[in-house]
This record gives sequence, C-alpha cells and structure tokens, in this order.
Amino acid sequence: MIELINLTKKFGDLTAVNNVSLTVRKGEFFAVLGPNAAGKTTTIKMITGLIKPTSGAVTVAGYDVQKDPIEVRRRMAYVPDFPFLYEKLTPWEFFRFTGQLFGMSEEAIQASSRKLIPRFNLEEFLRKPIEGLSHGTRQRVAIVSALMHEPEVFIIDEPMVGLDPHHARVVKDVLKERSREGMTVFLSTHQLSVAEEMADRIGIIDQGRFAAIGTLDELRQQSGSDGMLEHSFLMLTREEANFTEERAASAP
Repeated sequence: MIELINLTKKFGDLTAVNNVSLTVRKGEFFAVLGPNAAGKTTTIKMITGLIKPTSGAVTVAGYDVQKDPIEVRRRMAYVPDFPFLYEKLTPWEFFRFTGQLFGMSEEAIQASSRKLIPRFNLEEFLRKPIEGLSHGTRQRVAIVSALMHEPEVFIIDEPMVGLDPHHARVVKDVLKERSREGMTVFLSTHQLSVAEEMADRIGIIDQGRFAAIGTLDELRQQSGSDGMLEHSFLMLTREEANFTEERAASAP
C-alpha cells in the first residue's frame, strides 16, 4: 500500500533521508520512531508529496506520488503534528469544506459526521470558530476531517500532541479499528508507549536510515535486548552512547 524505493532527500550537504526502502502492507499499522532530526518528518513529507525526493520513489496504493499526485491524494489523509485549519470557519463548516474537496455528497458528509463527531466529543464545539479552540480540540477536528472520506492510507505525525488521556484513547481506538478494517496507518511518534501498544510493526530510523524494522519481538532480537521497547530503541540508535554514559556516571 505504501512503498519507498531507494528514497533519498538531501538539503545541500545534509542527507536527511539516505536510500530508504520500505513496504507497508494494506491494513498494517506501522509506527516510525527516531531521535530528533533522524528523518521521520522528511520521510512523511515525501510520502505525502509535500517535498520532492532527491532520488528514489514513493508509491501509495500503486500510484507514484510524484507522477500521479491527484490519485494519491484521493486515497490518502495526512494530519501533521501542527495541522493547518481555516481558523475563521467553525468545525462543522470545515468538515463540510473538507468533504466537498474529496467529492463527497452532502448525504455522505452527514453520515460520516454522525459517526465521527460524537466519537471525538466535538458536539459542543461545532458552531464555534476554530481560532478560539484549544490545541487538543483543534487536533481532534483535524483528525475527524481527515477520516471523513474513509481514506485507504492515513499518515499522522505525533497524533497525541495536546490530547488529554481520554481523547488520546479515542484516537488510538479509532485508528486501530480502521486499521483492522483495511486502512493502512503510518504513524510517526516520539512516544514509545504509543508505538508499543498500537503498531503491527515498528521502524526505528536514525541518521536518515532505518536502523531496524520489525515486530516488538523482532526488534528485541535485532537489538540483543529482551526488555522493553525503550531499551531496544536506545540500543539501535545513537542515543545508546548517551544512555551508556549516563548509566556509567550514575553507578556507585
């Protein structure tokens, strides 16, 4: 459903993503972890077509992101860590606007809204301008608007930013349910617990390359750790050097 083929992105002398290849299957929940500046967001922006690769290619649902961008966007939804919303609109106006962009009929917009709006507890905010809403509420508005057209592929960057525990649980449940129904989820996060709980497979990216890809058990085997995901992550990235130094410094 998502395929990265020898994907590279350079910014001058900096190689942000370095010859990455990956296949994410239909209905798979795939999470990407990595230190700051590891290449996570750059990879996502190439998948969504927001930036052009220096070399290599990305396909989504069989369509090349650079050659067939309209076909890709019909099948995809993307929620960045700080989504852009039209602040003078109300959430309801924004939902209708988004639905119309994807060619949804008024009946389809209404039907999708009836399912999603109560689930995300947005009823009381529907007629209020988005500019006056909290960050967490705006995040929920962005996720609902992205799910309305029932995308085949859902890309989300740091989904829990600004969400309280209750609404974080709602987002987790909805994304997992959609994944089981066949929607491919590609999630980037710094929260190891989210990846550990939700993902079918996890990719750990460091310095522009995948240091490891696999299930939790496979990552433990690759890292030589039989413990939690945190230890595997530290062992597989440059963070291990800092981890080892801190542990040595704190030893009696």
